[in-house]
Amino acid sequence: MNSFYKELTTILENEIKGFKQTTHVFEAGRVVACSDNVIRIEGLKEVKSNEIIYLGEGRFALALNLEANSVGAIIINGDDVSTGTICYSTGRIVNVPVGEELLGRVINSIGEVLDNGPEINTKQYRDVEFPAPKIPDRDKVNEPLYTGIKAIDCMIPIGKGQRELIIGDRQTGKTTIATDTILNQKGKNVICVYVAIGQKASTVSRIIKKLSENDALSYTCVVAATAGESASLQYLAPYAGCAIAEYFMYQGKDVLICYDDLSKHAIAYRTISLLLRRPSGREAYPGDIFYLHSRLLERSAHLSEALGGGSITALPIVETLAGDISAYIPTNVISITDGQIYLEKELFNEGIRPAINVGLSVSRVGGSAQVKAIRKIAGHTRLDLAHFREMVVFARFGSDLDYKTMQVIDKGERLTEVLKQEQDAPKSMFETFISIYIAMNDYLVNVAVKDVKKFVEDFISYIKSNGKDLIDNINNNLDYTEEDEERIKELFDDFRKFR
Repeated sequence: MNSFYKELTTILENEIKGFKQTTHVFEAGRVVACSDNVIRIEGLKEVKSNEIIYLGEGRFALALNLEANSVGAIIINGDDVSTGTICYSTGRIVNVPVGEELLGRVINSIGEVLDNGPEINTKQYRDVEFPAPKIPDRDKVNEPLYTGIKAIDCMIPIGKGQRELIIGDRQTGKTTIATDTILNQKGKNVICVYVAIGQKASTVSRIIKKLSENDALSYTCVVAATAGESASLQYLAPYAGCAIAEYFMYQGKDVLICYDDLSKHAIAYRTISLLLRRPSGREAYPGDIFYLHSRLLERSAHLSEALGGGSITALPIVETLAGDISAYIPTNVISITDGQIYLEKELFNEGIRPAINVGLSVSRVGGSAQVKAIRKIAGHTRLDLAHFREMVVFARFGSDLDYKTMQVIDKGERLTEVLKQEQDAPKSMFETFISIYIAMNDYLVNVAVKDVKKFVEDFISYIKSNGKDLIDNINNNLDYTEEDEERIKELFDDFRKFR
């Protein structure tokens, strides 16, 4: 019996020696006001900006206003917070899970699963707010990112690391351009992130279904903060999506991120700011509304080789009212981005889709990333199309038109038909090149305007069957020679004989 007590004593002594007491001290405060998911807290003296505050029962808030005697915060999850609730600082900045596990999944702004799938098992997290890469850490935009949309890849090219704004009225095809670009990244080693901000839940569901049906969800992560979510989740959504994209960029990978749309993001931030009683400015937006989007979009970059050479290409979307691109938010985002694709309601209603206004659309840095084959014909395409649009307006007056003007209109009508494109039908670089080349070099002069689209599609199919040497030459060299032009003419003549 003595040996038993002795052994037990030894075990207890060892346990006591190995015991390490750890204490966690959390600063506590009290909610003194609550209204529309915005709370005011007293007692949290050491809290930091963007710190997560624990409200108990699995509820969290985000500290935004740091005042002398109180803290203004927005509730992230849960809305049944009442005055008198005891809350605690956590010392943790809001973050989201990142990693390969997120591909193919639909999450909200704080990483919670929305697709009824299993929980995301990743130990890697990243702060939603992160400094943008510095100038020495960036490289030139010199590699194309193909959208699969002929009009864009030819006249408004986008390079990896670029920020290209998609702007236009509602129901003009803005989201379609973003989703078609995602579909075109299949097999191109580009990871995609689609951020839905303030969209209807049915619209987001339809987009997810489209991505799934086209096997694009496997390389895409969807971050959704629908119209039914709180303003705080809508505010966090683009930053959460950018954090996920940054993880892959710093792994040396290329990422495409679409923000749909930043107009609703600005409205959500305005709602939060007004509830926090921040001073308002133009159109009731707070004074830091420009910084809201600049600190987000500046995180898109093409990193230098020393940092792995990864990139984030951003396609922010902004909605205009009655085509007014001089409004507050559109002009802010235009000044931050590297160009814009302007979609016009009138063109859309005329059946010209994508409804791109070539006069107001521009890509400031994408030209240096464009392949030579398309660059040689792109400049003339843009000028001819702009000239055609001017002549069409002139022709509406009903005056007699001279032969040269009629030539411009005839060529413009055929070029417009060539650039029309159905949704969910991305085109390869070679298909884009051939389509524009034959339109610009008068191969379609004797083809009726209504038959142009079918004629071009049939000719491309004929080349795929009988001109694989031409396809290989242009795809390998990314340029065309006089011999290639002769080969195109030869194939075209043969095609006309058999047609």
